[in-house]
Amino acid sequence: MGAALCLLSAACFGAMAIFGKLAYDAGVSPGALLLVRFSLAAVLLGMVLLVRPGLRHAGTRTGDAAGRTPMRRVLAIAVGLGAVGYATQASLFFSALQRMDASLLALILYTYPVMVTVVAVALGRDRLSPARGAALVAASAGTLLVLLGAGGVSFHPVGALLAFASAVTYTVYILVADTVVHRLAPVVLSVLVMTGAAGTLGVRALLTGGVDLGFGPSGWFWLACIAVVSTVVAMLTFFAGLKRTGPSTAAILSTFEPVVTAALATLVLGESLTPVQLLGGVLVLSCVAVLQLRRTRRQDSAPERDRPVVTAGVGS
Repeated sequence: MGAALCLLSAACFGAMAIFGKLAYDAGVSPGALLLVRFSLAAVLLGMVLLVRPGLRHAGTRTGDAAGRTPMRRVLAIAVGLGAVGYATQASLFFSALQRMDASLLALILYTYPVMVTVVAVALGRDRLSPARGAALVAASAGTLLVLLGAGGVSFHPVGALLAFASAVTYTVYILVADTVVHRLAPVVLSVLVMTGAAGTLGVRALLTGGVDLGFGPSGWFWLACIAVVSTVVAMLTFFAGLKRTGPSTAAILSTFEPVVTAALATLVLGESLTPVQLLGGVLVLSCVAVLQLRRTRRQDSAPERDRPVVTAGVGS
């Protein structure tokens, strides 16, 4: 179930680039896109909590070491994830997108699974077995084939720097999210993250003279798709999957995102998949399947005390 949730999250995040292109074509600016995306997502998730109050405590855990962290601090971390982490990562991503090709930007961003794995192992949160290391390398190679199979790309030093900063920010975001995910229900955590991000972007809009919201109905439609599918659903499924798989596996499974982006670009935007891209997609999916099979077998045979625990804990 954890792997399926992570893959669903990756698919929803993968659709965001398509929705974003359609929104830009409808006259939506990057600033308006981000502000409306996070504000609308915060409102929708808040409504979910009002309609389903039982979700406020679903999936929480307080009987372990993580439970000793004061709830006030947990809430502050959750809001900070959005106000600092998510808002910064998304802003860096879309700033880089204005300066460089999307394929190269995505390639640089997807260095984060390597960063997450290395840092998680260094912090003692995860184990880097030979099989996991091989799966990470192979999945990253498949992602490389998917992204570079389209042909030549341009290089912009500032854009590349912004893209790398986005990858670093996302790495920190995942690892910090892993420290609170068991203390808060996924919906509550998502509301706090979205509210924090919307607050930061709202303040920035006020300080910079506001954003233009005068675009037409089609622009609002694509923004709604971004907020609902590529933010609300994507976040909820990522947090739920992260709780079950741990940060390294969640990051590896998220490499499915560019495969979805490439496929949707073919279907919606008329772009064509090259044989190299198809090979990369098959490689990524095969690594995901092998990784999950090995993990399932290990967990089924290991005593409860020996299973890795995520003590606490997402796209652009």
